[in-house]
Amino acid sequence: MNIEKARFNMIEQQIRPWDVLDTDVLELLVVVKREAFVPAAYRSLAFVDSEIPLPNGENMLVPRVEARVMQELAVKKHETVLEIGAGSGYMAALLAHKARSVTTVEIDSELKALAQKNLTDYGVTNVDVVQADGIQGYGDAQYDVIVLSGSVPSVPEKLLAQLKVGGRMFAVVGTQPTMVAQIITRASDVSYTTVNVFDTIIKPLRNAPAPSQFKF
Repeated sequence: MNIEKARFNMIEQQIRPWDVLDTDVLELLVVVKREAFVPAAYRSLAFVDSEIPLPNGENMLVPRVEARVMQELAVKKHETVLEIGAGSGYMAALLAHKARSVTTVEIDSELKALAQKNLTDYGVTNVDVVQADGIQGYGDAQYDVIVLSGSVPSVPEKLLAQLKVGGRMFAVVGTQPTMVAQIITRASDVSYTTVNVFDTIIKPLRNAPAPSQFKF
């Protein structure tokens, strides 16, 4: 396989048509090599428009979703990032390239080890990989950016509280068959604004709160 040709085709045929036109993001997808974070058995599928399996029933997001996340969040070099759900470490690597530092929290010990190895092998030094259940937040710090790499029926209040004022969160909210990707911005100590950016379906975070059973 001609890897660079496959990467070029991914960007031109999958990502640009999905309204990812920010040149910084498109360049990032060339700089941070996705194939380095794909399990060896699936490396030939690194650039296809589908989820790639990871251990224990998890998966990598499709490339166009990863790219849209980066475009919508517009992470800056001085910012700190919290990611819930490390997966293979690829999203953390993308975020780390733009941010001052990233803390990525992974509940699964095998995935935590995989993400740590991939990031270390790739030479990423500003990511802290932590094994913990991050669905209700992690630690006491506040962050400029929070990324939920799995869906939630609704965003837990404890995670919202870890956003700095002016900070942004990416979350896919809802349950099958209806989910929407949102950017939630903390406008003040007590208020948030939410923008729906695209519809998608992704696996829920483990231990995500059960959806309300009320029907209206």
